[in-house]
Order: sequence, then structure tokens, then C-alpha cells
Amino acid sequence: MTKSNLFFGRPENFSDRLEKEQRCYCLLDSLGIEYGRVDHEHADTIEACHEIEQTLGADICKNLFLTNRQQTDFYLLLMPGDKPFKTKLLSKQIGSARLSFGGAEQMEKYLDITPGSVSVLGLMNDKTNAVRLLVDADLIKDEYIGCHPCINTSTLKIRTEDIINKLLPETSHEMTVVELPWVIEE
Repeated sequence: MTKSNLFFGRPENFSDRLEKEQRCYCLLDSLGIEYGRVDHEHADTIEACHEIEQTLGADICKNLFLTNRQQTDFYLLLMPGDKPFKTKLLSKQIGSARLSFGGAEQMEKYLDITPGSVSVLGLMNDKTNAVRLLVDADLIKDEYIGCHPCINTSTLKIRTEDIINKLLPETSHEMTVVELPWVIEE
């Protein structure tokens, strides 16, 4: 990955961006949320994001789109990027049947996001509140959250308090705080 620069605010070539990305910038601007931005090549894994994190000055969180076995309940889990995840531990905390990863079709239907681009910003597209937001307690302790603007060729640095106090109320979503362990015992 080539060295990227940190920018503040929306891109200068705004009209060259996908419409769903443009909606992210418009929403953040309308809410008075300041954000840093790094534009980069396609980055859809935590490993690919480590170099971006250095430029961004914030850790990029892991965003997992999950569903129950019946595919009737959907969840967006935000957690530290380097924290391990085991569905069994989360299922027990939220009182859900076995969880698995939601499919691309469901991601697009509810969040207007494709795999590798999942982000808390996708909640702006969930007008029916079909997706329940789960946030790991350790992530809330961070000053900033790094996330994609609904496309994985840019990454934003947003204050955690702005996401909680401004973005979530605007999208009519509440968060459920979960506590996932750093060490998973088998």
C-alpha cells in the first residue's frame, strides 16, 4: 500500500465519489461532526488497515455484520480491530441463538454496504432499524473510532463521543454495550 496523507473534511473531488459515500460526508457535515480522512487503495481486512491507522492517528475498529440462525435478527458489532471474536460468547450476552456472519445481500439491503466496507456509518441507511448496534466496552474507551464512509477506499477518524451523542441519535439507533474478552479460552 502506498503512503497516504491525512485530510480533514470531505474530498475536494466530491462528485467523483459514490453516492453512498457522499451521503456519509453530508450527514457528518450537517451534524457538525469533524473528521479526519485517509484515501487509499481497497482495504477490507484489519491487516490492510494497519498502515492506514498510522496515518490516521486512530485505530480502525472491527465491524462485523451478524445474523441469527433464522436470519430474522441482524447485528452490527463494533470492537477493537485486534481483539479476537467468538460468536458463542456474544450470543450468550445478547440472548440470541447462534450467530453467524450476515450475507452480502443482507448488508446491502439494510446498510447499503458491501462486504469489506461495513461501518457504523451504514446505520444512516437502516431506516427501519432492522440492525441492532452492539459495541464492545473497550472500544468506547478510545477517543476516536476509525471507520469507512460506506466504501473501503477511504477511512475516517471520528470522535467516539460524536458517534454516540450525535450520529446514533440522528440515525435513531441505540447501542448495546457488550464485553468481549481479549483472551478466548477453548
